[in-house]
Amino acid sequence: MCGINVIINANSDGQKAIEAMTNATIHRGPDHSGFSKVSENVFFAGNRLKILDLTDASNQPIWNDEKDAVLVWNGALYNYQDLRKELLDLGCSFSSNSDSEVLLKWLKTHGSKKLSALEGMFALVFADLIKNEIIIARDISGEKPLHYFQQDTIWYFSSESRGITAGLNFLPKIDPKQFIPFFYYRNSFTDKTFFEKVDQILPGEVLVLDFQGKVLDRKKLKIIPATHRILDQITFEETLKDAVLKSFHAERPVGMVLSGGADSSLLYAMWYEETGQAIPTYTVALEKKFRKKYADPHFADFFGKKYPSQHHEIFVDKKIILDNWNGYIQSLDQPIGDSAGFLTWYVAKEAKESVKVLVSGAGADELFGGYRRHKAFQHYLANPRLFHWMKSMGKNIPLPLAWQKLLQSIHQNPEMTFIQMAALQEIPDELMSHFQNWYPKTNHPFKNALDWDRTFYLVNDILKIHDNACMAHGIEGRAPYLNQQLLSLTAALSEKPLLELAGKKQIKTALKKRGLEKIANRKKLGFGLPLMEWFGEKDFRNWVFPAIHKMDKDWGKEFPPEMRKLSANPEKSDKRHFLQLWNLFILASWLENKQ
Repeated sequence: MCGINVIINANSDGQKAIEAMTNATIHRGPDHSGFSKVSENVFFAGNRLKILDLTDASNQPIWNDEKDAVLVWNGALYNYQDLRKELLDLGCSFSSNSDSEVLLKWLKTHGSKKLSALEGMFALVFADLIKNEIIIARDISGEKPLHYFQQDTIWYFSSESRGITAGLNFLPKIDPKQFIPFFYYRNSFTDKTFFEKVDQILPGEVLVLDFQGKVLDRKKLKIIPATHRILDQITFEETLKDAVLKSFHAERPVGMVLSGGADSSLLYAMWYEETGQAIPTYTVALEKKFRKKYADPHFADFFGKKYPSQHHEIFVDKKIILDNWNGYIQSLDQPIGDSAGFLTWYVAKEAKESVKVLVSGAGADELFGGYRRHKAFQHYLANPRLFHWMKSMGKNIPLPLAWQKLLQSIHQNPEMTFIQMAALQEIPDELMSHFQNWYPKTNHPFKNALDWDRTFYLVNDILKIHDNACMAHGIEGRAPYLNQQLLSLTAALSEKPLLELAGKKQIKTALKKRGLEKIANRKKLGFGLPLMEWFGEKDFRNWVFPAIHKMDKDWGKEFPPEMRKLSANPEKSDKRHFLQLWNLFILASWLENKQ
């Protein structure tokens, strides 16, 4: 929806700095940009992408009538009509039909006490001039990013790290500590960026400051478990249907990334059943020789025979990537070494002329155990002794790559085992503590694994990709599976029902009820490029390897040992390392762009 920028306790160049920040994030909100001097040393600015209430009444920063409260925010509030009714009952009046004005008056009325009532995605900064209080908050799933720089009582906040660096008027040093998570997980740690002292507000984090930059409070929003301890099929479908209708609500054209997989197919089926409206859908089509293993538009075509849409098949090959590479790398606020990043960015580029909201199936795998590693972890939990025996025996037997990776992941406890399963390659014991610090600590190992993927992988990879790709082209991305009601229902489940529902059982049951067995039974495919095959081609290696060599020369001494081994001699890698090589190439391209 928007880009937001805020400076608290600014120096004499505060106005110049906030203008620079606003210009740096204008792609996030191309329809309007504005800034306000809130007090002598506090500046708010916003770039607006108009989705609801297309009038200028909802331009940002948005002030209340009394001019004693102001808000900038990024996101969408799906239950704003319900909150509006509550506020009307309390005597509030409204001059627009936007969720922005509802959020402004909700915060003015309740401060930070009732943020848990917000159903949607958001990153917000709100100032109450009467209370001398500034509230900074991020939604509980981390759909919308919020970065900050702090030096004593001086604070800079922005939707993107590039907004921070524009306001500071210098590029901070690269933080070498982030090479560790990047090599093993393709991203920085959740609270950090690749720039030193440019950090991230965590998902669900609430920070309260005074106008002088002093911290008054810091707390974390939590998912409130539902009272139901069992998630039956009817409740699941009714809750998801409600989430779909809310997420598709907009006054600008809405489209959907339709991969032909279970998650996105069910969302669109529910939308079409409820409304009968055929909206734009987008599917990636690779070269025919790769389609059985990677993106396959055939399934989207099959789906479209029952659920019509304005379907667009977007072709991607090596030439498309080469022609668009510089634009893609320049769009990356922070590097993410997942090849799905380019595909999502290119889909958004092609979609931007037709839609302003792009819905995806993000979050379903993390909530309902849909990844192959979840199935493997289930089997491991059922018989860990067997897997330890297989690991010891497998050392002397040539095995397929997938089995090698699986058995390398088996460690002394479930926590370390799943952390290894989710990593690109085996993490040395001396580095394991970096990741264990982020792992949930309960007595429910499968629930811990899903929560790890939801709070680490989903936030740092999938959602960051979706936000970056959509916002680069002035589109708002939405994810109905992350609806707060669904989160509450899954949070209430104990270990046993979660295991029973794993493999996205309820999503597949809903598809089969609709005659979509072919999609329900489809093998899980990764959304990515055919990297293994391309790295077997000389021209592709000649494009990638020189960039890795240059990065190794500049940064290699800072890399963890396994990363340095690969970056120093990418030519000596084998086909097992195609994901790691692409990961290094993304980082090399991003670092080169920042120099």
